[in-house]
Amino acid sequence: MTGRADHAIKRYQPTDLETRSRQLGNFPAVEADLPDIRYSEGSDHRPSTATDLLSYLGHWNPIPQDITGKDEVWLVDNTAYKSERTGIWEAEFIAAVFDQNTGIQLSKVVANIAEKLGIGKGDAAEATIQERLIPFVHSILPGRRVRIVFAHKDELELGPGGRNAISNDIKVLPRHAGGQIVTSEAQVPEGANGELQMRTVYAEPEGWGIISGIGSSSSRNLPLPDFLIDIDDSIKVTQTSNPIGILRSTFVSPPTPITGMPELYAYIQKLITHSAPFFYLSASPYNLYPFLRKFRDEFYPQGTIILRDASWMNLSGLLSTLTLGTQAYKVSRMKKINSWLPRRKMICIGDSTQSDPEAYAEIYRTYPGWIRLILIRKVTDIAEDNIKEKNEPSRFEKAFEGVPADLWHVFESPEECYKIIDNVVGKES
Repeated sequence: MTGRADHAIKRYQPTDLETRSRQLGNFPAVEADLPDIRYSEGSDHRPSTATDLLSYLGHWNPIPQDITGKDEVWLVDNTAYKSERTGIWEAEFIAAVFDQNTGIQLSKVVANIAEKLGIGKGDAAEATIQERLIPFVHSILPGRRVRIVFAHKDELELGPGGRNAISNDIKVLPRHAGGQIVTSEAQVPEGANGELQMRTVYAEPEGWGIISGIGSSSSRNLPLPDFLIDIDDSIKVTQTSNPIGILRSTFVSPPTPITGMPELYAYIQKLITHSAPFFYLSASPYNLYPFLRKFRDEFYPQGTIILRDASWMNLSGLLSTLTLGTQAYKVSRMKKINSWLPRRKMICIGDSTQSDPEAYAEIYRTYPGWIRLILIRKVTDIAEDNIKEKNEPSRFEKAFEGVPADLWHVFESPEECYKIIDNVVGKES
């Protein structure tokens, strides 16, 4: 597992700011002291050597295996778009498969995390830690294919999954109206469980959209806008500048939205109509998908959650994915969104704790005219030394060099954003 997770992180080089922030936040020391669950004894249901080797072939694996009643399957919500080349509806489908049997002595891992968070033995919080640890300790199952029924009538085959047990497929879809949400369900044998239903939002080529983060507080007949939203500390408190804060928000604290952000997003959705697609972009690993999906469903509009394919069975990887190479990772994912919806007008919402300003500015310069507004939440409610540099005016000025001053805004309270958004959307009418 080490190589898989490390490779996924090393694909995206860390910036100097990320490296300095990790040193100030004492991340390396905390990571070194986390339990190494990758080498714990696993169940007999793990992949055979042959299956493991064939998983290197990913989608071209000639001998995929079907889902069994002992497996756990996750289907990830997605967005359908019209291909710029063919004009036909299609979408990227992502699925992941695990062994339900962890083979891990959870009590030791729970005790380790509880000790770091100052939680005494027998505290009720230990049950919460154990529940949220499960996605990190389930053995991944590479080489599995998943059959789903799309819109209750069309059968699609996804996979097989690659080395990280995640499959990624572009599928041609039947026609539906823009803004329509279609439900699909995995076809699995009795006993299999997981995130067995998914929703697909149909997004027409033109209009607005939102790209945003999905951070929580404790721990996006005019053309319609798309929204790119950074999750971590943008709409959910994640405390990505503090390793203990990340562990607490991930394994103990109730998922809490940033005050005022759910109301702002509801207003944005009403302003630009309900058919505008939302993309929730996070540096969190896929292990947290069920947790973040539930959080989104409770507080924010339906939209596609985009996560990093790293840190399976690797707790230190949770800290790494949230703090290393986040700018390059987010840029790569936004380029993919642009390839789906290049004619939409994007509103990007992020925060100052990670590399959102730099990532959004890079995409603005790469695709002139695609991003129409950038909103960065200045995180001031975290008392950490490594957040100070990230909130300096000089940091934002350097990041947004070459970006028109009226296109990007740094805010502390969501109330500051209403008039700004009104002006930008109104100007396009």
